Amino acid sequence: MLLTAITFLVILTVLVLIHELGHFTIAKLIGVHVEEFGLGLPPRIWGKRFGRTIYSINSLPIGGFVRLAGEDAESTEQHKAKNMKLKEYFWARSKKERAAILVAGVFMNFAMAVAITAGLLMYGVREPSGKVHVERISAGSPAEKAGLKNGDVLVSISSTEKYVKLTTPDELITFVNDHKGKDVSFVVNRQGEQLSVTAIPRTEVPKGEGPLGVAISDLELKKYPVSEAPGKALTINITRARDMLVGLGETVWKLITFQKLTADVAGPIGIAQVTGQAVKFGWAAVLEFASILSLNLAVLNVLPIPALDGGRLAFVFLEKILGKKVRPAFEKSTHQIGMIILLGLIFLVSINDILRLVRGG
Repeated sequence: MLLTAITFLVILTVLVLIHELGHFTIAKLIGVHVEEFGLGLPPRIWGKRFGRTIYSINSLPIGGFVRLAGEDAESTEQHKAKNMKLKEYFWARSKKERAAILVAGVFMNFAMAVAITAGLLMYGVREPSGKVHVERISAGSPAEKAGLKNGDVLVSISSTEKYVKLTTPDELITFVNDHKGKDVSFVVNRQGEQLSVTAIPRTEVPKGEGPLGVAISDLELKKYPVSEAPGKALTINITRARDMLVGLGETVWKLITFQKLTADVAGPIGIAQVTGQAVKFGWAAVLEFASILSLNLAVLNVLPIPALDGGRLAFVFLEKILGKKVRPAFEKSTHQIGMIILLGLIFLVSINDILRLVRGG
C-alpha cells in the first residue's frame, strides 16, 4: 500500500511538473512574466520567491498550475500600476504566442508519453511473432505424455482429415477443441530441429487447464533499435490518442442519450488503484502506465473544456473568428464555472471509486 501511494504520487508529480514546465518554458522564452509556478491546487501550503516568480506547493494534490501575468486581460492602467512592461502580460501578446504557451503543456505530456514508449521499445517488448510457443506444461497432461517441452515452437497441427499451419494460439485452441479424444499430430521446432509428436486432447478437462494441458503464446521479445524506436513510439501514441478520443466521444454520447456505460471512469483513487496493479508487474508496467496517463492528460487538456488549456485555447480561436477580444469578465467567469464543474466531477468519480473498492470491484 505504501509503495503504491509513493509510486502514484511520484508519477502524478512528474507528469504535472512536465506539463507546467511546458507553459513555464515557452512563457519565459516569449517574455511573458510568470508570477507563480504551483504544484497542486490552492490553497497554498508553502511558497518561495526565486527571482520574480513564486514556486509553491498547494493543498489539493490533483494537478498544478503556472500563473502568468495578465492571464486574465487587464487594462493599461492596471499594468502601469504594477510597474511592468506591456509585453510581459499574457493578454498583450499575439494570438500565436498565446496559443503556443497554452499548447506547450499538452505537447510536453505527449512528448513524455512518446519518450517513455520509445525507451520501453528499446528495452524490449513482447509482440505477436506469427509463431506459437509452448510456455508451460501441466504435470500428467497429454502434452507432457506426448513429449512436448517448454520453448517448443508448434509449427503445425493435423488429424486424419485436416491440417493447419499454426501462426496464432487461437488456431491451436480451435483445432484441439474440435478434436477432443482423437489423435492429433504436431510438427515441432525444438532448437532448430524438427520433430513429430502425437497427442490425444482430453474430453474431461481439469479445472484451470485445457484439453492438452499446455499454456501457449505467440509473443516474442523484440528490441527496437534507436533508429526505429521513436517513430514506432510516435505511431503507437497517435493511435492511442485517437482511441482515447473515440472512447471519450462514445462515453459522452451514451451519457446524453441515457445509455448504459460499458466502461468505468476512474478518478484519483481509481488511478491509484491501477498504479498498485502496475507495481505488481514491475517497473516496466509502471512506466507503461505512466506513459498512458501522460497521454491521457495531453488528450484531456487539449479538449475545449473551460478551465483547461483547450478551453483557454478556444477563446483565442474565438477571438480570431470574431476579430476582437472576448470580454475578460465573461472568459474569467466561464473558466471559474468550468473549474467548479471539474472539481465536482472529480468528487463524484472519487465517490464511485470508493464505493467500488468497498464492494470489492
